[in-house]
Amino acid sequence: MAVYQEKNKKKWTKDGRSWYFRVPYIDLTGKRKQHWSCFYLTKKEAQEGERQFLASVKDKTDNTNMRFKDLYSAFYEHQKEIVKDTTYQTYLDRVPFLEYLDNIKLVDFNINHYNMWKKKINSKPIATSYKNDILKFLKAILNFGAKWYNFNFTSVYNKMDNFTDPNEVSKEMDFYTYDEFKTFISYEADLKYICLYETLYYCGLRNGEMRGLTWEYVDFDKKEIYIKRQIPTRYSSKNWKFTSPKTKKSERRIPLCNVLYEHLKKLYDEVSQYKNFNKKWFVFGDAEVPIVADNPSYRQEAICKKIGLKKIRIHDFRHSCASLLINSGANVTIVAKYLGHTKVEETLNTYSHMFESALTSVVDVINNIDKKQTSNSNEVIDAITNLCNSGISINDILNQLKVLQTA
Repeated sequence: MAVYQEKNKKKWTKDGRSWYFRVPYIDLTGKRKQHWSCFYLTKKEAQEGERQFLASVKDKTDNTNMRFKDLYSAFYEHQKEIVKDTTYQTYLDRVPFLEYLDNIKLVDFNINHYNMWKKKINSKPIATSYKNDILKFLKAILNFGAKWYNFNFTSVYNKMDNFTDPNEVSKEMDFYTYDEFKTFISYEADLKYICLYETLYYCGLRNGEMRGLTWEYVDFDKKEIYIKRQIPTRYSSKNWKFTSPKTKKSERRIPLCNVLYEHLKKLYDEVSQYKNFNKKWFVFGDAEVPIVADNPSYRQEAICKKIGLKKIRIHDFRHSCASLLINSGANVTIVAKYLGHTKVEETLNTYSHMFESALTSVVDVINNIDKKQTSNSNEVIDAITNLCNSGISINDILNQLKVLQTA
């Protein structure tokens, strides 16, 4: 059992992975075999991979001595084959939050162990929502143990309630209004960055989707961009690779508004004159190299500091797009499709406060309906409900109510 580094650099992966392990093991049929691993970025990662592999091939006929660390090591090895690299890395990032359970035998795992673990996690200076993400991850591991190793965690699982903090102040979602964005963009002189910020703001792209956009996915004839892949921000501009978008629904076509279309067309006309240009070049990178993930944020910060405008995160440009759509009267179905959300519920959960704000204008109109019409308030409410259920926009609802108000 040992860890090695591939000597032939031509065999290294594009992102520089070169370490691997080779170990003999006995499979479930009793045959002795040799396992060659995939490449890892560092020696330490290869050693961890070796440990996880050995844990996964332990004799599964007797699990009485199996500890929690063995279970999540087996879980990681299993997940490695079925999830994206970025998702797998997220799993690895959560290892420190599981270490309090490492040496507990799974046959002994009980509610007292869980409460001990929960108390430890509760002491961490992290958001309640993230604590619940970790809890969800723990439950996934327990489900894996029940399915593959026949453990029964039901008595504990049903008592694993969520983290709550009544004193936690909810963080308000930050975004630019249309006027704030127009002020910001008016101080950007570089055409490439004008296009970048406008694409984030008007199209609601995630940062990784913006980084992965190449000219072959900009359709000037149809005036749309096609989100087909991304380059996650955890990948540097030297060691990068394309991955599929966050979800299946994230693969989408987004129409270009006139101002963005004109700017992108101008940028394309400029870069297409360069020697060796081809449409596989990155829209916001340097030819065949994607843009450095932090560069847009640094540049934005400099502009905001210069003009005294609030600084928002690059991801908040996406929230700004949602706000723009909602306050322009777009219904929730359209917003969900535009942003690439898997379910409409995700859009409602994320931006419910924005829809509530927009709906106050509906309430104002209702309040102005004269007494004769308000005496039939149930009919008005029923009409509004039917309109909402049909997916009609808030602006259309307002227009119909105004007709009713003046009738």
